[in-house]
Amino acid sequence: MAAWCLARTMVSPVAATAADLGGPLRLRAPPLAAGFCCASVAGSRLWWSSSQSSKARRPFACLNATISSISATKEAIQTEKAPAALGPYSQAIKSNNLLFMSGVLGLVPETGKFVSENVEEQTEQVLKNMGEILKASGATYASVVKTTIMLADLKDFKKVNEIYAKYFPSPAPARSTYQVAALPMDARIEIECIATL
Repeated sequence: MAAWCLARTMVSPVAATAADLGGPLRLRAPPLAAGFCCASVAGSRLWWSSSQSSKARRPFACLNATISSISATKEAIQTEKAPAALGPYSQAIKSNNLLFMSGVLGLVPETGKFVSENVEEQTEQVLKNMGEILKASGATYASVVKTTIMLADLKDFKKVNEIYAKYFPSPAPARSTYQVAALPMDARIEIECIATL
């Protein structure tokens, strides 16, 4: 979506011609409020306002151009090689050239249970599960631009870092890490990410 604004002063709406505005001019009635009027010009909107200090109307042209080649798309990603969603959400969503992955837990896809209670093993499983979702969407670990790590205990930060570093090539994604009050199913770790496609 491209936005463009042009302000003209001391011009009456009738003085603005189709040639000046690059296309046919249609006034919309009734005016939105006293002193305001709106017109459409080939996908743009013109707003006229009159200030109390001047009788002259001042048009403001605002163009909101939607280009079909960049219009938003939304496609759910689903793979049985990663744990199923635990609620009304998708494993990931593709939108244009981006992938938005939901938080992933260290669950074994076949059983729906944690690989273990150990944070290292859960981290390894989380990253394997993420890899399967990335693969199903046509992305890789190298495609990831941002991750968010949620830990049940921030003291696990160093252990998680050692495993995490094995999966993401340089330059590593931008990242945020938080200790949270609780995670689904009492998980020790959850990771979500954004990737480019």
